This record gives sequence, C-alpha cells and structure tokens, in this order.
Amino acid sequence: MGRTYIIAEAGVNHNGSPELAKKLVQAAAEAGADAVKFQTFRAEKLASTAAQKAAYQKETTNAKESQVDMLRKLELPLDAYSELIALCKEKNVEFLSTPFEADSLRFLVEKCHIPKIKVPSGEITNGPFLLEIARTGLPVILSTGMSTLGEVETALGILAFGYTHEESTPGNEQEIMSAYAEAQRSGLLKEKVQLLHCTTEYPAPFDEVNLAAMDTMRRAFGLSVGYSDHTEGIAIPLAAVARGAEIIEKHFTLDKTLPGPDHKASLIPEELAAMVRGIRQIEKAVGNGCKAPTEKERKNLPVVRKSLVAKRDIREGELFSDENIAVKRLASGISPMRYWELIGKKARRNFEADELIQE
Repeated sequence: MGRTYIIAEAGVNHNGSPELAKKLVQAAAEAGADAVKFQTFRAEKLASTAAQKAAYQKETTNAKESQVDMLRKLELPLDAYSELIALCKEKNVEFLSTPFEADSLRFLVEKCHIPKIKVPSGEITNGPFLLEIARTGLPVILSTGMSTLGEVETALGILAFGYTHEESTPGNEQEIMSAYAEAQRSGLLKEKVQLLHCTTEYPAPFDEVNLAAMDTMRRAFGLSVGYSDHTEGIAIPLAAVARGAEIIEKHFTLDKTLPGPDHKASLIPEELAAMVRGIRQIEKAVGNGCKAPTEKERKNLPVVRKSLVAKRDIREGELFSDENIAVKRLASGISPMRYWELIGKKARRNFEADELIQE
C-alpha cells in the first residue's frame, strides 16, 4: 500500500485571524499531516445576500445573520498568505487552499503557486468554474459530496475538456462526454484528477457515510479515490484507508468551543495526531496481499504447529492406527496432514510414547 496523502483541513477555522491560521499550520505539521488546507473566497462573490445558512451553521453561529455576513468574518486577508506559505515550507507541510470563485482561483494559482487545486463538493456542478480550473493545467482533487455518479462523470468531462481545449467552450453535452472519453483513453484524467468521496453534513451520520461508494467510483472511472470526512472522531477515516482511500481530508481546530461554523465538527490537534498515527499503522498493516508466513511468523511455526507422535509405546512391525498415533505440538516431525497416509503402515522401529514418528 502506498502512502496516504493526509490533508489537515484548517478551512475557515482561523476565524479570519492570520495569527490563528499560523497556529493551525503549526498544529498540522506537528500532527504529521502532509498538507494543511485553507479556503479562499470573497464573501460577496461566493454567496448572494439572499443565501441562507445550512442548518448546522445556524446551530453553531448567529442564526439571524445571513450566509454572506457569516462568510465575511471568515475571510482570510490576502496579505496573510505569503507568511502562511513560508511557514508551511519551514514546517515541511504542503500549503493548499480551496478557491470558491474565479478571482480566488487566479490569486492562488498566480500569486501563491499552489501545486494542486482542491475542488469543494459544492462546485461539482459549476461548469464554468470547473472549466477555468482545468485550464490552469494543475492537478485536481475533486470532492463529490451530494453528487450522483452521473454528476461526477459530467464534472470529469468538463475538466477533460478544459485540459484539452485552451480557448473553446463546450457547445453541448456530447462535446463534454467526447472529451471525457478521449481523456480516459489517453490516461489524462488518471494523471490529473483524484476523487474524494464525501458526505456533506456536519457532523455526518455514520449510517450515511457509505464508504463502499469509493469502490464504485474507482471501478466506474479508474481514478485514484480518497475520502473527505465529516464524521465525529477518527474511526471512519481509518476505515476508509483500510478500504483503499489514497487521500484523507479531515477538519481540525485548536478549540472546538471557538465561535464559527466548523469548529464543533473538527478534530483538536491531539485527535488529528492520533488519526495520522493510525493511518500510518494501517498502511503497514494492509501489506502486499500475498498470503504467506511473515518473517516474524516463521519463528513461531515450530512452537504452535504439530507433528505425529506415538500415543503410547509402539513396537517395530506394529501397524500405525488411531490407537497408537497422536497429534501434538512440536512441528519438526511428520505433518498431521499425512495422518491418513501412515494409518495401516508398519512401524520400522520401536517408538516410545510422545516420540516423533519417523517413517
């Protein structure tokens, strides 16, 4: 099993504070995450003034304020990014941020030089945005919460079109799917896109996680598949890794009681570190799939396996039978799998009780 790419999702848990964002970078690095990811947006370009909050957001923030008012408080100042990126380099953790609209995408690509683009679940039907994302040429991690298999396929088609058509726009669905088919044949999508299964609820109920959907997407699209987790605790991301997730994304915070929409459903640093340790242990435990004794097991073979022994004293010429042969520990003799082969044969010499039978 390869190394799982672990994204510590800081998201908006900085509450608009660059200093808190730096502390999140530090915590992600100390926990052993491969990347720390933020969210980049301008509130007025992300949500209309009429947009309502999600139910969980009303529970964790002021229920009377609009979504755009909440988002304004969660914007990270653009002049804070250079320091965050420098800190990530210092701490050897990759800096990522999810763009939610075109201006933020251009800022992250042109000014921050992000290595890949994480597309959030809410943008999977945003065709124009997907097209612009693909035209950056950067690899994409596409989150698929709330989507059907068909919607994922269409999104992949638009990404494929964007990767292969620098200026033109798709005129119809047929052109999109034609680009998808060609990108699948050429291996372009496999090279450029990874999928994340996700249940978009905070926290996500265990009975709606459906980890088996990872297998479905892997079979359907032949792409690398990971899991973005919103459940409580760390059990489900660990299970996802055991099931083959190549990426794990998980929200974390410094304090679950801080004001803001996502803190309550996030891990604290100690839990994040425990998740990372668990994932690294699972990577070792999954192994290569070959069913054979391990190096450590081989030394236990003589101790726990058995051989054929004399149940009582046996005289030379006596026939071996159920009455005089037993199976006992010490695996240096004849295997019990040959028991029936010896029954009825003559003993070639005397054997004392408990002595290993020899032919």
